Amino acid sequence: MEKLLSEYKEKKKHIKKRLKEFRDLYGSKDEDIFAELCFCLLTPQSKAVYCDKAVKDLKRKGLLLKGSRRVIKTRLKGVRFPNNKAAYLIAARRIFRNGKNVNIKSKLGSDDIFKTREWFVKNVKGLGYKEASHFLRNIGLGKDIAILDVHILRNLKKYGVIKKTPPSVTKKTYLSIENKMRAFSQMIKIPLEELDLLFWSSETGLIFK
Repeated sequence: MEKLLSEYKEKKKHIKKRLKEFRDLYGSKDEDIFAELCFCLLTPQSKAVYCDKAVKDLKRKGLLLKGSRRVIKTRLKGVRFPNNKAAYLIAARRIFRNGKNVNIKSKLGSDDIFKTREWFVKNVKGLGYKEASHFLRNIGLGKDIAILDVHILRNLKKYGVIKKTPPSVTKKTYLSIENKMRAFSQMIKIPLEELDLLFWSSETGLIFK
């Protein structure tokens, strides 16, 4: 535990800076927020840096809002399951389309972040609890939710928060582990969203997203 707290002290400033950048994104254009949703749709079983690069490429070329499934698929370099994920991006675009643009902020106005997450899980194909939590955190709304990816689960096991990493994560399992991680963060006095980035950086060497 001392090692974890020492690492947090070392990285705290950078972690807080990154979280501020996430919060700033919430005040930007709907298209920027939609791009972050697309990033999170691409991340399952793929490296985040490749997904980020692919989304930036699509956005720069105007393809996030206009590209066909076939064209988008060809731009997902390094992203696993590009055919399915291109379809997810197209389906998400249909949900939030507003003329030639997208309107996604209207779905983010609730003060209940758990209710908001449920809406995204139920309505956006390809988005599970992990990806929905990831998206909300990346736009500055992740204060009370956890992103239970393999890096986080591995660290939760390491520090005795969970006994083992589950082979699959149902809604019930996700919420249960999330509650345990929340209690752990309160015990060691590291905010939940900061603990997430701390664990992730411990595994990858990056304070990314």
